[in-house]
Amino acid sequence: MERKKELKQSYKEMPIEAGVYQIKNNKNQKVFIGSTRNLKTLNGIRFTLENGGHMNKELQSDWTHYGNEFFTFDILEILKKKDQKYFNEKEELGNLQQNWIERLQPYGERGYN
Repeated sequence: MERKKELKQSYKEMPIEAGVYQIKNNKNQKVFIGSTRNLKTLNGIRFTLENGGHMNKELQSDWTHYGNEFFTFDILEILKKKDQKYFNEKEELGNLQQNWIERLQPYGERGYN
């Protein structure tokens, strides 16, 4: 029981990092590029897919069809926070995600975006 408390506390003390992630279908090589202000939420995204409620219907359909063993989650880039007075994390994260989308072009046969 003490170990469980230690793990819980350790999780809470981990810094919250924003970043861009990729969900890759290793069966057909399609990718979904997303971003989050808290990369810890990737487990929640996996949970949503496993329960059939992901916002991207094509990704959800393939997840349901192929099964979770054919998908991997990868962090593509962690947002580097700047010590500027007017740093807008949400805006910067959106720009970072857009850069990855432009680089990987996850459309049509190549992706879910």
